[in-house]
Amino acid sequence: MEPRSASAPPADRTVADAMDAAGPQVCDDMTVEVALAVMASARAGHLLVCDEDGLCTGLVTRAQLVAVGDGAAYTDRVRLRDVLGDHGPVASSATTMAEAEHAMRYRRLDALPVVDEQGSAMGVLALAR
Repeated sequence: MEPRSASAPPADRTVADAMDAAGPQVCDDMTVEVALAVMASARAGHLLVCDEDGLCTGLVTRAQLVAVGDGAAYTDRVRLRDVLGDHGPVASSATTMAEAEHAMRYRRLDALPVVDEQGSAMGVLALAR
């Protein structure tokens, strides 16, 4: 991860300094099948999921969606909101890198959506592995 501002001291870096571009954003009522097709056409490894008000509710990865599709309970009516549950984890643009990295490691996440003060998606924070 390359910070946008090299002048920001490491202790004061926020996720906004290190996030990647937002990438494809989709509505949470999209089906898993359609989401996989969108990912394939966009050549993206993840999708930012938004609710009907345009607020970011989480992020889904190709691996998550494939696992859902391979599950015994899968039907072609499963929606992204069903995959995320009530709400996926997100980080505020003001969250420090230390806080975000701790949360991501604790939840075993490779990426975390970053939202602005209104809850709109700004980008994605990905841990370097």
